[in-house]
Amino acid sequence: MVDRDTGQPIHCRMHLRNEAGRPRRPRSRNIPFWHDHFVIPGKITLVLPAGKYTFELERGPEYLRRSGYFIMNRFSDDRKEESMRRFVRMSDHSWYSGDLDVRRPLGEVPWLIQAEDLHVLQVIRWSGRKAGAVSGPVLRSVEPDRFYHVSGGRYDWEGGEVVLLNSKHPLDLSRASTDYPSVVRLAQARRQSGAWVDLTRPTWWDTPLLVAHGLVDSIQLAHRGLCRNQVLPAAVGERLRDRSRFFGPWGTAQWAQHIYFHLLNCGLRIPPSAGSGSGQSPNPAGYNRLYVHVEAPFTYEKWWEGLRAGRVTITNGPLLRPSVAGQLPGHVFRARRGQTLELEVALTLSTRDPISYLEIIKDGEVEHSIRFRDYAKSGRLPPICFDRSGWFLIRAATDLSATCRFAMTGPYYVEFDDQPRLSRESARFFLDWVDQRAERIQVADSRRRDEVIQYYHQARDFWAQLVQRANAE
Repeated sequence: MVDRDTGQPIHCRMHLRNEAGRPRRPRSRNIPFWHDHFVIPGKITLVLPAGKYTFELERGPEYLRRSGYFIMNRFSDDRKEESMRRFVRMSDHSWYSGDLDVRRPLGEVPWLIQAEDLHVLQVIRWSGRKAGAVSGPVLRSVEPDRFYHVSGGRYDWEGGEVVLLNSKHPLDLSRASTDYPSVVRLAQARRQSGAWVDLTRPTWWDTPLLVAHGLVDSIQLAHRGLCRNQVLPAAVGERLRDRSRFFGPWGTAQWAQHIYFHLLNCGLRIPPSAGSGSGQSPNPAGYNRLYVHVEAPFTYEKWWEGLRAGRVTITNGPLLRPSVAGQLPGHVFRARRGQTLELEVALTLSTRDPISYLEIIKDGEVEHSIRFRDYAKSGRLPPICFDRSGWFLIRAATDLSATCRFAMTGPYYVEFDDQPRLSRESARFFLDWVDQRAERIQVADSRRRDEVIQYYHQARDFWAQLVQRANAE
């Protein structure tokens, strides 16, 4: 397997199926295999029964897919060289890819990060209780610009799940029950390790609790429930969506975005993130990914600084390179009362999947919906105007019906007189949510229950204060 432009061998991913549609795996157990796909590390020997086989070859979203079939006759022996063509190199434009949630064996990771063309990968090695010690450094590289961190872990309880990233060692988060303790343990773990806390989806029942206590560094909007060929049912611990409003496969993503937009309406600036969940979800590593803008020279530390600053896009398909008035996502545009701010929106989009429309979202609502063919002809998007504080972002949705494949920029912010938008409706949304969640607490011991409940009371105070301070409906 080679890169068509360079002629150099490359790692890639193969989905191989027999005539009955069942996935086939290589005979060698040294080749990383998960669900319905495996890695080709430049070259591979496949020993297969006679029959017809279909295949798909991928190497992340920056390469064109290859698909086809071949017939294996009895006693046949054939050699073939295939090539894959890169149609965009995001790193040439200072955008570097990452996956914050990979749950695969550690030994597979050097192969995966190359096969999926990733620059940053977080290995989730432990859950709840401390994992075994890792020999060697926790931050490793395959090539000068491909890094993976091997000490990530997840913590899940009755009301949610987070992944804790960039910790120097696995954390002891053993728990006595499903609801006790949650925030207490998480706060202690974060203080002692300096870990980055990534909320694995915004639909968890305890999202308003964690946000109110300042325990969330990023939120996965492209999460492990959004898969390559399907959308998984809601997980235990999620607040279920209204299916009359958020229906079908796309409803899962729309409900998550709806919640995230409410957070932005409360003046909170938490960057969106992405994780494949590969190893638990059927996804390949890197299927859901984020791109962070990093000025040269690229380093692992600068990638995280860029994410914290909000210079990010998320995707499981289309690739976005936004620029608004020359600025990247996360930028704060400022103006004074009485002014009108008009911002020119520029976007470069690369996609392998059909797209019908692009959207500019303003304060949680669709401000502009642009037919993709109109954008393709002109290369322009309409300007966006503000006469008060708010935020906006750009979203692209594909035309696929079986799954939700989309891309979204991180938000841009607008402040008039140095005041962010604080929506009363959005703050009330989370205030009511905290009350509903508190009623679901399941801790029999009264002392422990009181300890847990006090954190919900504090969260309620946080959202109630935002309701009182609101400057927008």
